[in-house]
Amino acid sequence: MRILLVEDEPAAAQMVAKGLREHTFAVDVANDGEAALYQASINDYDLILLDLNLPGKDGLEVCTELRASGSTVPVLMLTARDAVQDRIAGLDTGADDYLTKPYAFNELLARVRAILRRGPALTADTIEVADLVIDQKAHIVRRAGSVIDLTAKEYALLEYLMRRADEVVGRAAIAEHVWDENFDPFSNLIEVYIQRLRRKIDDNYPTKLLRTRRGEGYVLSSGEEKSNV
Repeated sequence: MRILLVEDEPAAAQMVAKGLREHTFAVDVANDGEAALYQASINDYDLILLDLNLPGKDGLEVCTELRASGSTVPVLMLTARDAVQDRIAGLDTGADDYLTKPYAFNELLARVRAILRRGPALTADTIEVADLVIDQKAHIVRRAGSVIDLTAKEYALLEYLMRRADEVVGRAAIAEHVWDENFDPFSNLIEVYIQRLRRKIDDNYPTKLLRTRRGEGYVLSSGEEKSNV
């Protein structure tokens, strides 16, 4: 899942981005309102963490313009302002949640997970495709009851594919949601990770869940195909 963090204090941005990346999120950082609006216009984010006090356009203006443009990306506002009227103003501009500073990183993480679970429809803490189960809170993956050891990026890729189970997912969508703005679209990194993931979740099982659709992308499905296309 890909997050845009909008924070003008470099130390705070670095700390939050590092923590989120350690929990498998891809993170881009914008340090002012104009940069945030530009990033949001060219990338497909799953969530925006938006500081209220920004140079130039503040968080309220950014959120207002996002919603005016038709964007439905979830927004979690982060601010030192804790007055009731400030929280109301943030929510009224279209923010989905509001967290006051200072906050515990674990609370931020819990709110991020809660917002992402909502998506177009509420999802559970676990996702299942056939006998493959992913626990999104604990970041544990099991197939047929056996724990599968994944790297952070393998986990992020699998989680995204499982959220889109039975859909064909192209390289562009994977790059948008699993990698950040530093991803090289001409590299074969996605293919490398798909092969690593396939070896871990499929090689020892008769039913193959992760399949390649040539010229289209990849699909994680519990259908009855027994081998990769």
